[in-house]
Amino acid sequence: MEAGGFVSRRTSMDTPGVDSRVTGAAAGAEFRWLGGRLLDATGGFVGSLPPRMAGEQDFTPVLHRANAETSTSIETEMDYEGLPRGAATSTHMLAGAVAGIMEHCLMYPIDCVKTRMQSLHPEPGARYRNVMDALQQIVRTEGIWRPIRGVNVLAVGAGPAHALYFACYEKIKFTLSDAIHPGTNSHFANGVAGCMATVLHDAIMNPAEVVKQRMQMFNSPYRGVLDCVGSMMRREGLAAFYRSYTTQLTMNVPFQALHFMTYEYLQELLNPHRQYNPSSHVVSGALAGALAAAVTTPLDVCKTLLNTQEAQAIHVVQTEMAATAGAVGAAAASPPARRHISGLGKACQTVYRMGGVPAFFKGVQARVIYQMPSTAISWSVYEFFKYIITKRQHERRLRGDREGDK
Repeated sequence: MEAGGFVSRRTSMDTPGVDSRVTGAAAGAEFRWLGGRLLDATGGFVGSLPPRMAGEQDFTPVLHRANAETSTSIETEMDYEGLPRGAATSTHMLAGAVAGIMEHCLMYPIDCVKTRMQSLHPEPGARYRNVMDALQQIVRTEGIWRPIRGVNVLAVGAGPAHALYFACYEKIKFTLSDAIHPGTNSHFANGVAGCMATVLHDAIMNPAEVVKQRMQMFNSPYRGVLDCVGSMMRREGLAAFYRSYTTQLTMNVPFQALHFMTYEYLQELLNPHRQYNPSSHVVSGALAGALAAAVTTPLDVCKTLLNTQEAQAIHVVQTEMAATAGAVGAAAASPPARRHISGLGKACQTVYRMGGVPAFFKGVQARVIYQMPSTAISWSVYEFFKYIITKRQHERRLRGDREGDK
């Protein structure tokens, strides 16, 4: 047995010479021997133990009172790997909400550029060479605040959406992992947990995404968030806020499955002991987000089309409908009533007709540039707040146990 090993042992504490108050309080309790110190089930300090000698049948506890220095050293040795499993659901929700709001707010200008670069028929004033060129043109021609227009609605949606997202992910991940491979990490469980968490996340986030993308478009006719919501309700009804929900799920389910599987795999390589290591969370999150973003860009282009209902794309759909009906001349004289593009199939057809296969990868550069720091921020902030909250809860529990013993 190594001196720094971790051993759980059940004892009746009936060894001669043991303090009577410990005997009465600890009979039948579970104790742990960590680095020569005897800890109770809650992590409180009980006593120190000499190394076990060969042939010795049992150990003899040597008890002493824990002073302030000993208590401090024990608290600083709390294992980060054990904290997430013991974290409450409220901890995951709070850490997830903070991470989601920070992620979307900080990266919102790049998200604005991504939406515009995915336009199938951009106006002359909204044609950009790359992300930096787009940001410069937007600020120069539309004002310094234009890239963050609509960020408030995204912040309102991101808080509850990410709170449920991370809480659901952690719960399902640990439940499935314990069922499949007890005590180990399961990539299958990570993927399933990510998919299930996405369903809840998108149900809350989809309306905010629709409003956000409509306000991000070039020459958006809406004065603000409330004007956009009211106009959509009057003209298109409540269904407009969830027209892209199935498409977003079709995109986000493989995105999140690939994202979480890649993240957890990289964590095994970069942080095998699962200690609090901000650099590993940043690198793993950035690479996982970039890979998932590149693979799912075609579906994101379709989602943007369904959310924005781009006028030129609708015109193409109207023309095709008129031609199919054999009334091209009538359509030219009197255009049919405005129709909406609904469904992933129709969106894919429209994207292909307006730009071919390359159109499905419009804005891929902006999407990858957005997702890399976005997921890095999300994971690092989430892990940081989860660690801090859980650590403080554990410290308060230890202090309460020590005060109770007094």
